[in-house]
Amino acid sequence: MHVSHLSLTDFRSYAAVELALEPGVTAFVGPNGQGKTNLVEAVGYLATLDSHRVSTDAPLVRQGAERAVVRARVVRDGRPTLVELEITPGRANRARVNASPVPRAREVLGILRTVLFAPEDLALVKGDPSDRRRFLDDLLVARQPRMAGVRADYDRVLKQRNALLKSAGAALRQRRSASDLPTLDVWDAHLARQGSELVAARLELVDLLRPRVGSAYASVSHGAADTDLVYVSSLGADVALTPDRDLLAAQFLEAVAKSRPHELDRGVSLVGPHRDDLLLRLGTMPAKGYASHGESWSFALALRLASFELLASDGGEPVLILDDVFAELDVGRRERLAALVSPAEQVLVTAAVAQDVPEALTGARIDVMAGEVHRVR
Repeated sequence: MHVSHLSLTDFRSYAAVELALEPGVTAFVGPNGQGKTNLVEAVGYLATLDSHRVSTDAPLVRQGAERAVVRARVVRDGRPTLVELEITPGRANRARVNASPVPRAREVLGILRTVLFAPEDLALVKGDPSDRRRFLDDLLVARQPRMAGVRADYDRVLKQRNALLKSAGAALRQRRSASDLPTLDVWDAHLARQGSELVAARLELVDLLRPRVGSAYASVSHGAADTDLVYVSSLGADVALTPDRDLLAAQFLEAVAKSRPHELDRGVSLVGPHRDDLLLRLGTMPAKGYASHGESWSFALALRLASFELLASDGGEPVLILDDVFAELDVGRRERLAALVSPAEQVLVTAAVAQDVPEALTGARIDVMAGEVHRVR
């Protein structure tokens, strides 16, 4: 899989840009703030409907413009597909595939798959549980686009249930009749059904990632430290987790019943995949708080490399994006990472200076300066 052409209109700093790409390595080189990351961000957005830099769409639209358009020709097994997204802040994005509109933007998920390395990846190890939940869920959607619907359904149920908890809790504190309580029972069942589907998928994913992360960590760090991934559930430490959906749903309902008084008091749902975490272990200790800076980088890279290997094993090797990563790594990790990713069908690299791109990733070069792109022959 590779992107053969990228077209941007009013995306970030670009009023308009047309860029032909080829398989192999392409390095976007230029000082910080000149627009090189905007190019690979656009590619990643087409694959995930999300940015690795911002949490909302508004910053993606060039100042003064109403909307942005990202369009790419994706080649898979020799067959090209044209995918287009129109990004309008405050409104639902619109999408086209081969110039034909599709009902929902998320129907383009799966046409292009990417694995993106960026300095922000250090948060996978050192950051909050939300960073690791997002990592798991984004990978789930990349493997099975239908999981985007499961996530959306769960978020909808959670929002509605939290609203009911707030209103019912307020009524009880004011010694009024809490008419929302019977309705809350219905939403408990919805939460259990959607939550069990999401947790089961995460558990299956962690089992697939665990050996791949260990192998990737050893390759990147050139060391023998053992790694482990442990899924930590809000269902309780005494609950034996299993991907069995029916059993998980029953465990959800039991945990929700126990936590109901606390939930009514606080007005939020205290049980569910939105409260879970992925514990990363290095040796016998959690990586967060104990791993060195270099070890943390190796673990973050291992998570991404394992994701790439898993997606490739599904069929259709993803596009690899390395956004300003090499400047963050020591020489050893830089060379080992380059050697690991160089065989990929397409690798897109950004770097402030050409010297930051290892020799193993020699290929096409595009200089980026003040929003202008120039191919270097």
